Amino acid sequence: MPKLVKTKVENEGRVTEEYAWVEEPKTTPWDVEEELRVVGKPIARVDGVERVTGAAKYTTDIQLPRMVHGNYVRSPHPHARIVSIDTSEAEKIAGVRGIIHSKNIANFANVANIRFANHRDFFNDPVRFVGDEVAAVFADSMEIARAAAQKIRIEYELLPFVLDAEAAAQPDAPQLTQNGNLVDGKPSTYARGDVEKGFADAAVIVEGVFTTGAQVHSALETHSSVAEWDGKTMTIYESSQDVVGVQNRVAKLLNLDAARVRVIASYIGGAFGAKFGAGKFTLLGALMSNKLRRPVRFVLDRKGEQIAAGQRSATKQYLKLGAKKDGTLTAIQLTNYNNVGAYASWNPYTEGPARELYACENVQTTSYGVFTNTPPFAAFRAPGFVEGIFALEALMDELAAKLKMDPLALRMKNYSSVFPENGRGYTSNGLLDAYQEGARAIGWEEKKNGKRETRNEKRETRNGIRRGIGMASQIWYGAGAPPSFAIVKISTDASATILTATQDLGTGTKTILCQIAAEELGFPIERIDVEIADTQAGPFAGASGGSMTASSIGPAVREAAADARQQLTQIAATILKKRAKEIRIENGIVKTRDSEKSVAEILKEIDNMQILGHGSRNPNPSEYEIRTFGAQFVEVAVDVETGEVRVERVVASHDSGRILNPLTVSSQIEGGVLQSMGFALMEQRVLDANGASLNANLEGYHIPTIADTPKIETHMIDRADPLANNLGVKGVGEPPIIPTAGAIANAIYDAIGVRFYDAPITRDKVLDALERMERGD
Repeated sequence: MPKLVKTKVENEGRVTEEYAWVEEPKTTPWDVEEELRVVGKPIARVDGVERVTGAAKYTTDIQLPRMVHGNYVRSPHPHARIVSIDTSEAEKIAGVRGIIHSKNIANFANVANIRFANHRDFFNDPVRFVGDEVAAVFADSMEIARAAAQKIRIEYELLPFVLDAEAAAQPDAPQLTQNGNLVDGKPSTYARGDVEKGFADAAVIVEGVFTTGAQVHSALETHSSVAEWDGKTMTIYESSQDVVGVQNRVAKLLNLDAARVRVIASYIGGAFGAKFGAGKFTLLGALMSNKLRRPVRFVLDRKGEQIAAGQRSATKQYLKLGAKKDGTLTAIQLTNYNNVGAYASWNPYTEGPARELYACENVQTTSYGVFTNTPPFAAFRAPGFVEGIFALEALMDELAAKLKMDPLALRMKNYSSVFPENGRGYTSNGLLDAYQEGARAIGWEEKKNGKRETRNEKRETRNGIRRGIGMASQIWYGAGAPPSFAIVKISTDASATILTATQDLGTGTKTILCQIAAEELGFPIERIDVEIADTQAGPFAGASGGSMTASSIGPAVREAAADARQQLTQIAATILKKRAKEIRIENGIVKTRDSEKSVAEILKEIDNMQILGHGSRNPNPSEYEIRTFGAQFVEVAVDVETGEVRVERVVASHDSGRILNPLTVSSQIEGGVLQSMGFALMEQRVLDANGASLNANLEGYHIPTIADTPKIETHMIDRADPLANNLGVKGVGEPPIIPTAGAIANAIYDAIGVRFYDAPITRDKVLDALERMERGD
């Protein structure tokens, strides 16, 4: 019988407790060296045709009869109390169906029943940033909704505001919340050993102050939902990473049973961490649909998306490292300020790399998550770690230079075979392999060390271009966790369907789940279908994020497929008059020592009997730590006349356990590298003196395009981790974004001899640095 236990789930620096069923597993991990038939093969996406032909329906494609459209009215002020709201002129416009704001929302719902975890209400009063939602207008067309929004008259009482995180952390700063400006009311602190003694023992000490800018998610499909109430069921079409979370929140708002709320997220046009749970726009749309008995479409425009849907926090990091003459780290000390903007429910784990990556006995970190009157924080692909690695790996290179050591050798010197915080072993650790494979692939020894001897201190310029090479390390989570459940249904035509409520964010989840089921069932992959991201179609699965999807729902799908195969084997044994252990199923054929019959032929014998296999995700091993590891090596070309930095080549070597599909993995690697390139070189949100965004679009806010794309080589350490789960897999969604920016910064230093402490490293900063270097400043 299954046993209900409480298990700890750790991800992104946060530890939560979840209940999970523990039952006798139906599968054992595949052998580390086992050659599998379907898993591990570069199979094209099962929904690829729909995606490239336009047949795939995203939330923004949903058009229903009699649809009403929602539009926000946003604050023009960074911090202000709302004195009055006059909607009388707007309500006179033909086609306006309703206006909701802080003064009347209680007429629509029991707002006390809904609280947002990030200090956010449906409509906050006072407003806390330029772009904060003040009212929502619903009308027969978006044009009417926008025209009505212009007619709403709002009187504000302006309040003092603060934009800088370090300034906001001071006692005399304007206060955004009743509990002050710090997330959780205090900084997050950590210490092991004696950091002061560590610095006293150091032969060499390096320190620096690093800043990183806010990075906006910029998903091509903005936050969007369509709500339709038919009098019995509320159907929500949502671009979401968490359909069950949306279902639960909408059900609570409308006082409905969860079974009467259906959430569908068939295709998602980018999320990157910003689309967890039900957004305010979703809940407001559901409220209005419930009132009007008409479908309501609420899609953020591009400006609203860039301003209010979330961002990677800007940071300021005071980092200090100490080491012995042989390179052994003796102390790491970090104080960082995360600018979480107007709203946040947690403080990004920027100190994670300093605490976890290297073997160092003496570590001290203090992390401030600070509210400011700027756009709000939302999780963004490895939140905190991208920023933390940028600083840590730059200073590691600076330390290597002072020690006259190879930067790679310094990192290998401080490699930790156990988790530095508690001494526990890892289920697997491929970091040294990633170092060696990446260095080999890029020719590190020759390019970094051999050529440096010939050019010595004078860096060579050819046609105005100087070239350099750099690298950086990566550590991240990716263990996956319970609870997640799956059903595998085998029909009498010998096809199988996977049912689960997980999501595919565009990462290829549907494809790898089909591969897992095909492998375990012994079916051709063409005979496997998958229905996901629909709360009525499949059982519970966790949210998709934190590099946890494949390693959470994948093991449950394998368990369900094994259960279905066992039932099919028993049926075949009965029909063929054989013992079950004599039966094997290969590529849709039931084989015994002396006969072969297709699965379809076997199932014809049982008429309409259907096979339903059930599977769940068991807890992670408590005696080990599960992490992903990696390293990236980068070559850049710097134009000393224009300041342009071109990334020419990236070698990405990562350990994420068993590779389920090399094609989907390489897509993840390439996407992560490009997003980190944007963070390193070009993505710069510009605010004016009042905190208003001046480039809330995709023209002024530059993200990498195909013209910026370098040669990206994926070198995975394809080694299963059987202690982690029954697939031996770890997450791969976030690892590739973590080291790229740090590696780029180190390569720029190698090219021009200037260390940059501020990201993004834009052309003007490069030119200014070169000019100062020429002057001898």
